[in-house]
Amino acid sequence: MKRFHLSFAALIALLALFLTACGGAPAASPTTAPAATTAPVGDATTPPTDATTPPTDATTPPADATTAPAGEVKITIWHQWDGKYVDAIAAAFDAYEASHPGVTIDLSKPDDVNNALMVAIPAGEGPDIIGWANDQIGQSAMAGSIVALDDYGITQEFLTSTYEPAAVNGVVWQEKIWGLPESQEGIALIYNKALVAEADLPTSLDDLLVKATAFQEANPDKTYVCNQGFGTQDAYHVAPIYFGFGVPAYVDDAGVAYVNTPEMIQGGEWLAAMSKVSLSEQSYDICKAALAEGKVAMWWTGPWAIAGIEEDGVDYGILSMGKPFVGIKTLLLTKNAVDRGNAEVALDIMKYFTSAEVQKVIALANKTIPAATAAVQDAEIQALPTLAGFGVAMNAGVPMANTPFASAQWTPVGDASIAIFSGSQAPADALAAAQTVIEDAISQMK
Repeated sequence: MKRFHLSFAALIALLALFLTACGGAPAASPTTAPAATTAPVGDATTPPTDATTPPTDATTPPADATTAPAGEVKITIWHQWDGKYVDAIAAAFDAYEASHPGVTIDLSKPDDVNNALMVAIPAGEGPDIIGWANDQIGQSAMAGSIVALDDYGITQEFLTSTYEPAAVNGVVWQEKIWGLPESQEGIALIYNKALVAEADLPTSLDDLLVKATAFQEANPDKTYVCNQGFGTQDAYHVAPIYFGFGVPAYVDDAGVAYVNTPEMIQGGEWLAAMSKVSLSEQSYDICKAALAEGKVAMWWTGPWAIAGIEEDGVDYGILSMGKPFVGIKTLLLTKNAVDRGNAEVALDIMKYFTSAEVQKVIALANKTIPAATAAVQDAEIQALPTLAGFGVAMNAGVPMANTPFASAQWTPVGDASIAIFSGSQAPADALAAAQTVIEDAISQMK
C-alpha cells in the first residue's frame, strides 16, 4: 500500500504541536470540491477560541488520547485525500507514529473504495479505518463493513460537545454513531464588495429576493445572484433555499420524503420568483466570469471557488444564506479492525485525527472547514474570512444524507427545480410529481 511522507520541517512542526497538546494534533481530511459544473455526486447516495480538550472520562473520550499499545500494531487507512491536502494529513499521522512507538499507520487510496471493500472486508484484508464522506455510512453499515462507535465509548454527548451540529447529525444513522467527523463543506453567498456594501447585505431569503428584484430594476444589465442550480438539474445548489424554508431533508433515514410539503412549496415559489430577475443561463463558469466582470453581485458557491475568485482580483466577502447541504468527511471504524484486535488503537487515532488541535493545523494549511467546534471558533481560524464565513454557513446547514434511500432524491428534485425555474410547472405541481417519483423509487428499495 502507498505510504505518504512529508518534509522533515513540516513533520517537526506537527510533532511539536502534538506534544504541546499532550498528544493530539489530528490532520483534518480535506473536503473534495464538487465538480465545477455539477452537484457533488459520488455514488448512489450523493448528488456532492483556543482549542479545548474534552474530559477524559469513560463517556466522553478525549480527542488527544496518547496511550501507546503494547507491541507492534499496524493500522491501515483507506482514504480519498488528494493533491496538496495530503502533505498536512500525512504529517499529522507521522507525528502520531513518532509519539506512539510500535504503531505504524499505512495510508492507501484505492481507485474504487466500494468495490474494494466488498472483496477485502469479508476476506479480512480490508482497512482498519476508512476516511470517507458521511454519505457512505448507511450503505457501508448495511454491508457490515463498518461498526457503530457506541460500543467503544463514543457518546452523543461527546459528539455534540465536540463537533459542529451538521457534522454531528451527519455521522448518526439509525440512532447509532458510525464515525467521527473531521471537516465539512458546503455553499454560501460570495459577494463582490464593489457592488454590495456590507451594510446592505440581505438578512434572510425573503430579503435576498427583495434586494435581487430592486438590484435588477436599478441595474438592468446586471443580476444580483448567480447559482449554477438555477435552471439546471442540481438539487445540491438549490438546497439552501428549500432547507432554509424549513424542509428537514429531501429524504430521511426511514425513507420518508419531504418534497411535497408546504415548506418545500414555499421554497419553490421563492425559486419561481427569483427566476424573473436571474440570468437565463447559469453554470459554474458563467457565474465565475460574471462575478469577476461585475455583472453579478453574488455567487452562491463553495470554498472550491475561492482560489479562482482571488485570481480574478475580486474583493469579496462571504455571507451565510439559507441552510446549505453540508458534506462531511469522516473516519469510520471497520469490522476488520475489531476482528484484528485493533479497534482500541484505531479509535485512538480517529479521536486524535479529528481533535480540535489538529483540525486547526490542517485547516490553516489546507483552508478546509473543521468539524471540531473549538477549531472553528479558534481566533486564528476566525481571522481568515474564508474559513470564518463558510464556518457560519456550515453551522446552519443540513448534513448530506447518509441513508441509502437518498439515491432517490437527486433527479426528481432536480427535475422539479428546472420546471419551477423555467415556469413550465407551478411549484406545487412540480414538487407533487417529484414526491411520487421518489416514493416509488424508495418503495422498490425497501
